[in-house]
Amino acid sequence: MKQKFLISTVIAILLCIVQANAQCSLCAKTASQLGEGPASALNSAIVYLMISPYVIIGYVGYRWWKKEKRIIKEEQTS
Repeated sequence: MKQKFLISTVIAILLCIVQANAQCSLCAKTASQLGEGPASALNSAIVYLMISPYVIIGYVGYRWWKKEKRIIKEEQTS
């Protein structure tokens, strides 16, 4: 039941993401010189690069939490 709630929460968050403008001043200047299409692609790439560390840390935290939960359960049964 908790897994279904977690999965549905993640899906809801992903569906509610608004477009962010995540460009530094150098990237914004480069994007303005590239034109509208490449500038949008550059902005999307920056956002994806920004999100990836959070996904990795979330995965490691989830694995750690599951392992701790299993260890605690084994200690209680012993």
